[in-house]
Amino acid sequence: MSKRGNSDGDDHFRIRPGTPKQRGQAFVSQVLRQTTKASNATGGQRGKGGKTPGSRLGRGHVAARFTGQVLSARSRRVTVKVRLVYLKQAGVRSTITHLRYIEREGVGREQDTSEAYGPMTDRADLPAFEERGREDRHQFRLIVSPEDAEQLDDLRTYTRHLMGRMEADLGSRLDWVAVNHWNTDNPHTHIVLRGKDDTGKDLIISQAYITRGMRERAAELSTEWLGPRTELEIQRTLVREVDQERWTSLDRTLQREARDGLNHVDQPAGDPKLRQQRVLLVGRLQRLQRMGLATEERPGVWAVHVDAEQTLRALGERGDIIRTMQRAMGNQQRDLAVFQPGEDSRSIIGRVAAKGLADELHDKGYLVVDGIDGKAHYVALPAKTEVEQFPIGAVVEVKGSASVRETDRTITALAAHGLYRTDHHLTIAQSQSTPEPREVVDTHVRRLEALRRLGIVERMAEGVWRVPDDLPEQGRQYDAQRLSDVAVELRSHLPIEQQTRVIGATWLDQRLICDGKGVGDLGFGSEVKDALQQRSDFLIQQGLAERHGQRVVLAGKLLATLRGRELATAGRTIAAETGLQHRPAADGERVRGVYRRSVMLASGRFAMLDDGLGFRLVPWKPVIQHRLGQTLVATVRGAAVSWEVGRQRGPAVG
Repeated sequence: MSKRGNSDGDDHFRIRPGTPKQRGQAFVSQVLRQTTKASNATGGQRGKGGKTPGSRLGRGHVAARFTGQVLSARSRRVTVKVRLVYLKQAGVRSTITHLRYIEREGVGREQDTSEAYGPMTDRADLPAFEERGREDRHQFRLIVSPEDAEQLDDLRTYTRHLMGRMEADLGSRLDWVAVNHWNTDNPHTHIVLRGKDDTGKDLIISQAYITRGMRERAAELSTEWLGPRTELEIQRTLVREVDQERWTSLDRTLQREARDGLNHVDQPAGDPKLRQQRVLLVGRLQRLQRMGLATEERPGVWAVHVDAEQTLRALGERGDIIRTMQRAMGNQQRDLAVFQPGEDSRSIIGRVAAKGLADELHDKGYLVVDGIDGKAHYVALPAKTEVEQFPIGAVVEVKGSASVRETDRTITALAAHGLYRTDHHLTIAQSQSTPEPREVVDTHVRRLEALRRLGIVERMAEGVWRVPDDLPEQGRQYDAQRLSDVAVELRSHLPIEQQTRVIGATWLDQRLICDGKGVGDLGFGSEVKDALQQRSDFLIQQGLAERHGQRVVLAGKLLATLRGRELATAGRTIAAETGLQHRPAADGERVRGVYRRSVMLASGRFAMLDDGLGFRLVPWKPVIQHRLGQTLVATVRGAAVSWEVGRQRGPAVG
C-alpha cells in the first residue's frame, strides 16, 4: 500500500498487491506441468514414426489456448520479443558475445546491478552456461519489457516467476540466464534460454506460445503484481499517443476497426468511454492528416494510407536515433546526421562518442561518430560486428563498402592499353612527392591480388597487370557482395589527446602528412587542429620535423621511423617478459611462426610470431582473429602484410 499527497493536502491511499505467494504459485505450476505432460503423452500412445501425438506442434501448444483468458483492456501491457538462434549458423562465439554484451557495464541501477542471474543464483556463471550449451542445436533469446517496469521494483523476482510459469506451460525445467537493463526509457530483461529440455532433447516451443503465450503470461503476472490499470492511467497513455510520430495502439485500433479501408468515426456512442475513445481516434486521424498519412473522405469517414504503418515505424526509429545521438553528444552542439551509404559516397572520419546495440535481439550495433566535419553521425553497423572493437574516443573511418574505391580508379587511370605497371606508378608517385610512395604502390598491388583471385584482373609478369576498362565497377560489385553496406575501420584506438606525445605512427601523423586536409573548424574538427599543432611541436622536439616560418616540414619516411622506434621498444619489453629474442622483420621478408598473442600499439595492432629462435612483430589483420596458437606465414611490406594460413605455402589471405 502506498500513500500519496495532493495539492489540497488530502491523503490518498492506493492499494498495490504484493508479490504472489510462492506456495500457491508452486501448486498451480505443478497442476499445469502435469496437464502439459498428460496432453503430450495422450495415455502413452504413439503415432506413426514413434512420435507422441501433438509433439510436432511443439511444447506449449496446449497452454497457448488458455493464456490470456483473464486479461482485459485494463490489464498491464508487456512486450515480449523472441529470437530463435541456430548456433551453427550464428557462429561459435555467438553465445558468449551476446552474453558479454547484455552483462556490460552501465545498464543496471544501484539496487539491481547488471550482473547475470539465474533461477537460483544472483550471480550466474556465464562461461559455465555457455559451455553447457555449446553443443545445443539452438537457443532462444528473449527481451521482456513490462510497460510499468519501474513500478515492479524487483525485476529479478518477476523474471523468475515468469520463467516458472513458462516451465509449467512447457512441461520441462528450463536452463536460462537473465540480465536486467535500466539504461533506456523502458527497463527490460534479456533472457537467454538453452534449446534443451530437462531430458536433454531439443526444446521445441510451439509457434502460438512464442507469438502470444509468453506475452500473455507476462501480462498476467504484471497485472497480478500491480493490479489492473486505472481508467486515468489508460486515458493518459492514449492522450500521449495522439500526437506521437510512431506506430501506436490508437493506430492499431484504427487498423482493426477499418471496413473496406475506411474508418467511420461519425457513429454515435451511448457509452461515455466509447465517446471518449472516438474523440481520441479523431484527434489521431487529424494528426495523421497533417502528416500526410490520412484523408477525410467525407465528414466522419477517414481513409488511412496503406503505407502509414511503415512510415510511422520508420519515424519512430528515427526519433529513437535522434534521442540516442542527443544523449551521446550531451551539451556539445552538433548538426545531427544519419550515415546513408547508398546516398553519399564520402567517408566519415571522427571519434567514437557512443556505441551500443540498435537491435538488442539481433545484436545489431551502432556508433555515434563525432566527425572532423563538425557533425555527429549515427552509423548502423553490419550484423555480427562486435562493438567492443571500437573503444569510446577511438578514431574510426566509415564509408559505404558499395562505393567505388579510389585505388580502382587510380589503377584504371594509370593503365596504358589495359596494362598497369608498378614501376610506372612508382615513378609518378615519386615525381609528385607522395609520402611513402613505395607503400602507396604496395597498397594498389594488394588490391590487385585480391581481384586476381576472382579473375577480374590478370598478372602478366612481376609488376605488370592486365586490367579491364570497367575495373572500378567490377571492384564495386565485388565489395558489395563481400561486405555489407557499411565498412568501419579503426584508424586508432587511442584518443587524439594521447596521440600528441607518443612514439609511434599515429593517425595524427597521417593527417600531418596530408597537411590536415578535410579537417573542419567546428566541433571535433577544431579539437583535431589543436592536436595536430601539439603533435607538430612534439615531432620537432624529437628531431623528426622542422619549422620553417609558419610551415612544418616533416622528416622523410616519418611513419616508418616512428613505427620502427615503437616496435623496437615493444620488442624489448616482450623479450624481457618471455626471454625470447626480438628479430625485426625486414621489408618484403616472408616470416613464419606460431601466433602467440597480439599487441596493441600506437602504430596499430601487431601479431607476435614465435619461430623457435625468437619472435617477430608483424601487422595484425582480422583474418587471423581465431588463429591463436597456429603456425602462420606473413609477408611484410612496410605497414602492410599478407597472411598465409597453415604450414604449407598457399594463397595469401590478407
